[in-house]
Amino acid sequence: MGIFGDIVMFAWIPVVIFLFTRFEPQRAAIIAFLAAWLFLPMAKYPLPGMPDYTKMSATCFGIFLSAMIFDSQRIMAFKPRAMDIPMLIWCLCPLFSSLANGLGFYDGIASLLTQTVKWGFPYLIGRIYFSSLDGLGKYAVGIFAGGLIYVPLCLYESRMSPQLHHMFYGFTQSAFDQSYRYGGWRPMVFMDHGLMVGMWMISASLVGLWLYRTGALKELRGYSMRWLVPVLTVTAIMCRSTGAVALYIMGAAALLATQKLKSAVVIICLLCLPVGYLVTRSTEFWSGKNLVEFISNTLSEDRAASIDFRFKNENILAEKALQQPVFGWGGWGRARVYDAEGNDVSVTDGLWIIVFGQYGLLGIAALTASVLLPVIRLLRLYPARTWSTPEVAPAAALAVLLILYMIDNLLNAMINPIFMVAAGGLAGLEAQEHYAADALESRVPEQAEQLKTRYI
Repeated sequence: MGIFGDIVMFAWIPVVIFLFTRFEPQRAAIIAFLAAWLFLPMAKYPLPGMPDYTKMSATCFGIFLSAMIFDSQRIMAFKPRAMDIPMLIWCLCPLFSSLANGLGFYDGIASLLTQTVKWGFPYLIGRIYFSSLDGLGKYAVGIFAGGLIYVPLCLYESRMSPQLHHMFYGFTQSAFDQSYRYGGWRPMVFMDHGLMVGMWMISASLVGLWLYRTGALKELRGYSMRWLVPVLTVTAIMCRSTGAVALYIMGAAALLATQKLKSAVVIICLLCLPVGYLVTRSTEFWSGKNLVEFISNTLSEDRAASIDFRFKNENILAEKALQQPVFGWGGWGRARVYDAEGNDVSVTDGLWIIVFGQYGLLGIAALTASVLLPVIRLLRLYPARTWSTPEVAPAAALAVLLILYMIDNLLNAMINPIFMVAAGGLAGLEAQEHYAADALESRVPEQAEQLKTRYI
């Protein structure tokens, strides 16, 4: 990596502290988190006995340090609750797995710290700064604005190929041969892979669609959402990620059906998809052969062959994982499958099979609960019939994004802290009297003009 990337990475913590001197803490946290995720290089600096120094670890350290200096009252007011237990267990899973496999306490602690920085810190930032409808609303608008900022960058790389990361930081972050799809280029911008960019752009598009549909946001910086949302959505489609587009359709359909039916039935069905897949695949109850045959007969043999290859690898990996079902095999490639000559013959695509192999059923349960229980909490506090009100709409959009992210984890292994911030915010949400269900139902989208200044 070039010297510019080194300067940016090691200057980022002071930049975050500076942001807290210029903006109120909640807004500074949003700007710092999204700016780092969108623009900092995909670089890693190994630290002895500590997690790698990355753009997300730098941002989290910077936010926590700034919060202790400028916003200590908020830090002191934080109180753990039962909803945080799944995330606590998820962060501890590497330690349990290392000890269960005789890898040693040091290995377990090192892996625990890495897990905590990747997953626990973003979750904690969400708990501290966005555990209210107003805070979640600001965060949702931040995601939408971040998607808009990426529009010209994605369009540039769609035409010119993924070059920006190399131009600014001196290296290409992922395999370049995976970037050409459907007669054009798949943007990577400053993220790890084109699939990650696709998921980010459809997430921002879905948030924008729901904010506009419910009247929670009619314009941003003087520009009408009527034009901003289509521009962002078209750009997201041009990212050429079929899976991401399918998830967008599923999420939009679920939100629109919830608004129409005033019932959580569609959301619950969507939520059951990843849970059902994990239960049936991790226990080898379902091999996937019937789905492969269906795709072969109705769509294409090439697509069926791709799915069949994925299922076969998941099957052999799940079979080995079930030899250590509770805590998994731990790290160092012990969960993978090798032939008699010691060659690795397994391919891992989905995050779920990686987690199952390394951390066992405990890991799968903890990760799933960390992502999906906040959605259930929102449904308990604010019934589905209120999800189309301007006050609850941002939280509802973020809740659906968490479900889509969990579905994406079945296919890909793209760790994205943006979703864990949302999970933390939803997990810490409290019922507010002036946002009671009866009061929210009486509101109409036209009244959203009064809310606009809250989020901008």
